[in-house]
Amino acid sequence: MHEISAGHELRPANNTAPPTALTIAGSDSGGSAGMHADLRTFFACGVHGMTAVTAVTVQNTVGVTGLVEIPPETVAAQVDAVASDIGVDAAKTGVLASAATIEAVLDVCDEHGIGRGGRTPFVVDPVAASRSGEPLLRPDALDALRHKAFPRATLVTPNLDEVRLLTGIDARTRADLLDAAKAVFDFGPQWVLIKSGHLEDDPECIDLLFDGDEAIPLPGPRYATVHTHGAGDVFASAITAALAKGASMPDAVRSGKRFVTRSVSDAYPLGAGVGPVSTFWRISPRSV
Repeated sequence: MHEISAGHELRPANNTAPPTALTIAGSDSGGSAGMHADLRTFFACGVHGMTAVTAVTVQNTVGVTGLVEIPPETVAAQVDAVASDIGVDAAKTGVLASAATIEAVLDVCDEHGIGRGGRTPFVVDPVAASRSGEPLLRPDALDALRHKAFPRATLVTPNLDEVRLLTGIDARTRADLLDAAKAVFDFGPQWVLIKSGHLEDDPECIDLLFDGDEAIPLPGPRYATVHTHGAGDVFASAITAALAKGASMPDAVRSGKRFVTRSVSDAYPLGAGVGPVSTFWRISPRSV
């Protein structure tokens, strides 16, 4: 046991906790996407990140070669453990591989007031396939997302590939984004964000936020890089972090857009395939 020498005064520790955010998502053994991207983003945005792991993937920069689902009751138990003790200021989902997992997550979120109608914002990022096209959901999960998860969501954040899987709409131009947003909104979420990063022929990257009445375009630059792994996760988790801090939905989405835009601009190569977008800009000498 070490003694405190004379003249050395003990300083009080910081007793104020930051806001908290929970990601209910899968792991990425390559560290670029999924819960790993979420936790990096939460940290960079100044919130305490927590996890409920839904699946373990075997993947690298080239692709996904395996996925093992965590039992739904274990996923729900993770949510219950952190929500009942620490509390959740905002939550988001990533891959929810089966209808059973979706139902278990929704039940436990309902118990803790997470989701539309509750006190805690709930962002549903409907991750349906990997960046290289491998399916990450069982066939029954898409229907459960549409008719069970979306009506409980404060915000749903599909990219254009997910829009096509969920609605059948193949959005190819900016003019198609509103039709896509309306189709997703019809499933019942409070807000919809259509992420248009896959409109590769568009010189800008214009996402669209929709609440059933007003459509808010979110313009941003498009960068000439193939290294965009995890961009959707980072966008959704930056929004979640802003919601955890008490931002309104439009302000939270604008904040998330700024964050992911800068992260794409600082993306880096990794391995033999597609590298990740980078949250390191927040701690680099170049940060703004």
